[in-house]
Amino acid sequence: MIKIALVGATGIVGQQAIVSLINHPWFKITKLAASERSAGKKYRDALKDANGASKWWCPEDMPEEIAEMVVEDAALFDPTTVDMIFSTVDTSAAKELEPKYAKTTPVISTASAFRYEEDTPILIGGVNMEQAQLLDIQRKKRDWKGFIAPKSNCTISGLVVSLKPVLDKYGVKQVIMVSQQAMSGAGRTPGLSAMDMTENVVPYIPGEEPKVETEPQKILGKFVGDAIVAAPFGISATCTRVPVLDGHLVSAFVQTEKPCTPDEVKEVMKDFGREFCALALPSSPKHLIEVTDDPFRPQPRVDRERGGGMTVTVGRIRKDPLFANGIKYVCLAHNTKLGAAKGALQTAEYLAKYYLKLI
Repeated sequence: MIKIALVGATGIVGQQAIVSLINHPWFKITKLAASERSAGKKYRDALKDANGASKWWCPEDMPEEIAEMVVEDAALFDPTTVDMIFSTVDTSAAKELEPKYAKTTPVISTASAFRYEEDTPILIGGVNMEQAQLLDIQRKKRDWKGFIAPKSNCTISGLVVSLKPVLDKYGVKQVIMVSQQAMSGAGRTPGLSAMDMTENVVPYIPGEEPKVETEPQKILGKFVGDAIVAAPFGISATCTRVPVLDGHLVSAFVQTEKPCTPDEVKEVMKDFGREFCALALPSSPKHLIEVTDDPFRPQPRVDRERGGGMTVTVGRIRKDPLFANGIKYVCLAHNTKLGAAKGALQTAEYLAKYYLKLI
């Protein structure tokens, strides 16, 4: 078994990672780490608030073996004690901690700290795994035995997966998107007030739109020589927060290079990802995209758990009357599964088997 450390174990994404890793056929959690205030406590105690109530987020029961594990201080953690590290800390902590870990040990990260570095790929299963070759350059350039492989922003996971087959078949000129993002995307700290979100929509998420407008071009770019050449299309984004627990919904307006019909787009989406799914990675779904003909779908409460939270659901594919070669649709992705913890686990599985050759 590959020994895993989970850093940032007390957060929402860290908890989702624990659930995804329990009984995993390849990976075993042997270390938990978090901030200094949690260090030295059993995991179940580190999750208790000031009133003694548990902050365990997941509907699944906390595994007893995890509950009894003593949490270590992330700043003092020895990365050489494990084979791979899952980092679910926030960006400020990631900037400091992840390079220390990567000197000796591979790091799979959900933070944005290194996403925009030229020697760092942003990997999404079935979309751009060939960009994993860039990790060789990262390791050589930084003199690391390990590496940092960050997950994408959770908002764009469904958008990028749905755009990839359209880009490959018809090309993309420009994209306009509007997101309706779940509350869990804000995390627990600082989190969101019930008074802010009940019967309300917040039309601005600080720092979100620049990420959405830049990350997809890198992910959907081409690996040429020793660098990624970004995809040439532009994105205009409006990101909002809605009173939904999990599941980010995106309305996308896409202008393609070549003309295409809604039925043609539907077919390329349905066919997309067969080769990647055939790899049968433990966290991969049977289909990367499922297309629904129901005009009232996708809906977060109904569709977010498709494929164990790893399938993007696309609906309402139709012609746009204003754009030449315009197509519009709605897509849904589970933000803390595909968009964070479980998506990072899928990346780790691929790298463990096909890059590190540990399987």
